[in-house]
Amino acid sequence: MDAVSLDDAVSHATQAALPTPATSDGTAAATRAAIDAPLTWLGSPAHARWLEQHTDDLIAFASGSAIDAGFGYLDGDGEVRDSDPDGEAELWITCRMVHSYSLGVLLGRPGCAVLVDHGLGALQQTFADVENGGWYSKVTADGPTASIKEAYAHAFVLLATSSALLAGRPGAAELLAQAQEVHTTRFWNEDEGMAVESWDAAWTECESYRGVNANMHTVEAYLAVADATGEHVWRERALRILRRVLGYAADYSWRIPEHFSTDWEPLPDYNTDDRAHPFRPYGATVGHWFEWARLALHARAAELAHGAPEGDVAWLLEPAVALFEAGVREGWAVDGEDGFVYTVDFDGVPVVRERMHWVVTEAIGAAAALWRATGDVSYAEAYQTWWDYAQTYLLDGSGSWVHELDVHNAPADTVWPGKPDIYHAIQASLIPRLPLWPALASAVKAGLLDS
Repeated sequence: MDAVSLDDAVSHATQAALPTPATSDGTAAATRAAIDAPLTWLGSPAHARWLEQHTDDLIAFASGSAIDAGFGYLDGDGEVRDSDPDGEAELWITCRMVHSYSLGVLLGRPGCAVLVDHGLGALQQTFADVENGGWYSKVTADGPTASIKEAYAHAFVLLATSSALLAGRPGAAELLAQAQEVHTTRFWNEDEGMAVESWDAAWTECESYRGVNANMHTVEAYLAVADATGEHVWRERALRILRRVLGYAADYSWRIPEHFSTDWEPLPDYNTDDRAHPFRPYGATVGHWFEWARLALHARAAELAHGAPEGDVAWLLEPAVALFEAGVREGWAVDGEDGFVYTVDFDGVPVVRERMHWVVTEAIGAAAALWRATGDVSYAEAYQTWWDYAQTYLLDGSGSWVHELDVHNAPADTVWPGKPDIYHAIQASLIPRLPLWPALASAVKAGLLDS
């Protein structure tokens, strides 16, 4: 090519790369409509980039959490807290970290696979009860320190191993199959359509208490397993749990009762003497209303994706809206300060007024989910309000969140000292960028981020 023709080619290519002026009436009208529309961060490429950076900050913050027995409980600086006994790891934390770093692998973040493999090794070795099956709730490298088998933690085994399977990690498929067997034979009650709470190590004594917190995370895990494996029975079970718990919610004016007898009779006075319990607090837990709302929307989207008519899944959308509205009405800034109270009684009066970071993350996720399900801009506005609150009070510059604030939004540690893990926060950074179906890890693997 001679010099003249080369210059012509460069000039032509340069002009082609320039933005095309909005000369047509249709283009101008579309641009005008976009300018005049309400501002929403959801769906914004710029906001998605901010969320992506936050995901990376969380991954970096917790990258030193691996210990010999699994993953340790982190302090405010991202260092593993001292434990008694020394070197103790908890099953729920270890599994949450496996799930989080599996998401990192699926996002293409170097270094995450090593941490996933470390966690899977802990599940195969230190946590596994090779004699009776299942996994111990607490261990050190020398063996179990608490032998109880909990539905709550075993739900996270399902979530972690299904995410690791999608991330292509060795040993994940075998562990997931084991977890499915344990859940089916030990925790799932087919007659009741719910999961029981816990067993002793030998599976001979089942705790008489029943709770919806463990069942909530069971729903999350079952939906994830259904999408990771294509086995629809797991979604069917999740729907059975949802139908029952959403019924309880409606009966109690959307203040979901958390605690139940063996026969699934509500126990409204449970733990009245331990009102700020981290897992079984007295009263109704506001953050769980948002979590159940979002899970109902994920299940609805899954049903729609598999051919269910809109009318057949209205029972999932309407309670999701009601739970969200109740959480805002009775949880947000109800005592003169911004932030969500932890719990209320069954008249909606605040009980524990400390603010937990995970409640904000779940409110953010529920707002994003309802915006996707309905297109109602009010949910996008709430979403923005709560990210502003998080930036002001909870994101402390370390790459993570302060896990608890007092009633004046100052750091506190009465319920959750330190920063145990990154599970809630990393999901809050991804849910707004994904469709409601499939579940998080499956959606990331399918390339649906910002789709």
